[in-house]
Amino acid sequence: MHYQNGHVPLDQIGRELGVQYVLEGSVRRESDKVRITAQLIQIKDQTHLWSREYDRELSHLLLLQDEIAKEVADEIRPTLVDTQKRPDTIRPPSLSPSQYQAYDLYLKGEYFFNKRTIQGFEQAIDYFQQAAAKDPTYARAYAGIADCYALMGGYSGQPQAEFMLKARAAALHALQIDESLPEAHTALALIVQNYDWDWQTSEREFRRAIELNPNYATAHHWYAEHLTWLGRFDEALRESERARQLDPLSLIIAADNGAILYYSRQYDRSIAQFLAVRALDPNFPRAYMIEAAYEQKGSFADALTNLEKLQTFGDANWTLAELAYCYGRSGQQAQAQRILEKLLEMDRHHQIEPAPILVAYLGLGNKDKALVYLEKAYLQHSNILATLKVEPRMDALRDDARFQDLLQRVHLAD
Repeated sequence: MHYQNGHVPLDQIGRELGVQYVLEGSVRRESDKVRITAQLIQIKDQTHLWSREYDRELSHLLLLQDEIAKEVADEIRPTLVDTQKRPDTIRPPSLSPSQYQAYDLYLKGEYFFNKRTIQGFEQAIDYFQQAAAKDPTYARAYAGIADCYALMGGYSGQPQAEFMLKARAAALHALQIDESLPEAHTALALIVQNYDWDWQTSEREFRRAIELNPNYATAHHWYAEHLTWLGRFDEALRESERARQLDPLSLIIAADNGAILYYSRQYDRSIAQFLAVRALDPNFPRAYMIEAAYEQKGSFADALTNLEKLQTFGDANWTLAELAYCYGRSGQQAQAQRILEKLLEMDRHHQIEPAPILVAYLGLGNKDKALVYLEKAYLQHSNILATLKVEPRMDALRDDARFQDLLQRVHLAD
């Protein structure tokens, strides 16, 4: 999709994606009919190995995908080491109109989910719910709902108990429909990790998802994050790299690779990775975590420049918290205090998640107040608790017995 509207030479696409073949195609749609033209090109010499044109009804689109995939596989099979032939008898059933509509709605939900914004999550949930209404047996739609709600708390800065309740219900329902669905196991792994701090169950669910589908990039991506929270950085980077190989143009996978480098104190590499993501999309929210790496390096001017841009589209609670932290760490106490007071006022009128206020107090160096809000974050099962073992900002609290006790309670103590 990244190359869809551009004019990038095929040899460049081959290098960037690390592939030997490219399947080009066009789709024309009219009412309930679709015409697909596809051609397979060998990168090394630009040879057109195969081409076909298909006219089908939309309701048969998934069957057509399988048909094209098989013909492409047969075409390149002689050049591959693995010559095991897929049985011709394997064919997915033709979809009913409602099943096709559910699939179409699911794809739209995935598009908005991958924006990684609050508005994107809300639109994705709407599409996933529509997909489930069209086909109540469509387990992937429920897994998509679970994914959105599992991430909503961390991205919105709002207490996440209600989000996680909905996420868990959706993930378990997806598993009830299809226990072999890797997306459902991955969603459940994220929920029990971030809300229950059940690291053993989470790891088991991630591994089960990868066993079911070794090519599911999100399972490797979130498992890499899981390993990061445990301080297993070498393993985390290997899983992150695997996710990037499977989905090389995913902005969130690339950005979270930068996050792993940040948590492992590799700040220069982290900054370089975040800058690479922003070169593809200057407004991708997760890449603005670059300011945390700048802060830990002492490059506060760069961090503030980054935060000024973030104010135009970032979550208000977290943007204010990051500003307070940066001002406080850079010695601009008065500015930090003013922002903290604004956060506290917001919390008095409409309760916000404790984590942003905690971060502001850390910036001001007020350890006692930071620990008070860390305890509040614990009571609300905030996502920030998963980062306790590795977050550099928490280093100022690590010698405190109250912090060590909290590490024990979230099962992250050594």
